[in-house]
Amino acid sequence: MAYEQDGINQIEVNELLEIYEVKSEETVLLDVREQDEYNEGHIPGVKFLPMSEFVERYEKELDSSKKYVVICRSGNRSQKVCRFLQDQGFADVTNYAGGMLEWMGDIEK
Repeated sequence: MAYEQDGINQIEVNELLEIYEVKSEETVLLDVREQDEYNEGHIPGVKFLPMSEFVERYEKELDSSKKYVVICRSGNRSQKVCRFLQDQGFADVTNYAGGMLEWMGDIEK
């Protein structure tokens, strides 16, 4: 069930599964884990932008008019990235609170 934490919208695994299945062009699933974590397994079709490179790359690679659901391992780093994006004027960002630890959908390696 969606909720808010520290001004950031949060979703759980079932809500992310629904978003993943719809595959809307308006909503981007954004994985901010590091390369080794991503290589171990990620959600197919997700945009990959590691947190360690985020500040240098986000302006060139992200569109502030789109909706972003940010994903990491457990939901902590993605929460920080959501806060950063909000501070940069991105209006529609959501944290996947469960992280990949709770993901039950498809995995790509």
